[in-house]
Amino acid sequence: MIDKDSGLHIPEHVGIIMDGNGRWAKKRALPRSVGHKFGAQNFRKITRYISKTGVKVLTLYAFSTENWKRPLEEVSALMSLFKQYLVDSLTDFREDDIKVVFIGDKSAFDPKLRELIQESEEVAKDRKGMLLNIAMNYGSRDEILRAVKMIANDVKEHGLDPESITQNDIESRLYTAGLPDPDLIIRTGGEFRLSNFLLYQSAYSEFYSTETLWPDFHEEEFDKAIMEYNQRNRRFGGV
Repeated sequence: MIDKDSGLHIPEHVGIIMDGNGRWAKKRALPRSVGHKFGAQNFRKITRYISKTGVKVLTLYAFSTENWKRPLEEVSALMSLFKQYLVDSLTDFREDDIKVVFIGDKSAFDPKLRELIQESEEVAKDRKGMLLNIAMNYGSRDEILRAVKMIANDVKEHGLDPESITQNDIESRLYTAGLPDPDLIIRTGGEFRLSNFLLYQSAYSEFYSTETLWPDFHEEEFDKAIMEYNQRNRRFGGV
């Protein structure tokens, strides 16, 4: 088990693209919804483990802006799963002192789901442990567009000089405002793409892909990612 005293360099911020629930179910001749259910169970287990390693921020890609294109039955099953998680989350991670925040465009969700999201964040707001960002109806291009519109409004309504706009003006309007950029992005399921996840923030993130499907991504798999991360030479554009 990797922990704060392991002597390894632990990334401050880790992002995970949780991919492979559907394929996991298909391999077992099960409905895709079953794969998502097992993936949700693994999400809890892995989150608790990562919180003990010294990672300060964990961002998990739960539902993208593009996922609405999936079959209606699958989307409905995911929404039901989210609601059940949110009911459970009112007490979930309390003993682990994990603070839970949801990032993304919440306006697309039904009122009950939005109410549960708000309640879950309120319950966890004073916790001092790892920050868990759950990206729901999140798309990085939409996030950047939202930031650009906010800046444009400040130019129009408040006289902001376009020549004075800095990177900080963009970063302060992202969902991750005030947080460190991800040091490590992990993708399960064997794909090698970001899929519209933290595009701005991951400019210098290390990327780790594993063939392991998300429901089978256990503690040992996370440890492998950390060991690989410790072999990287991060130069941030320098020599």
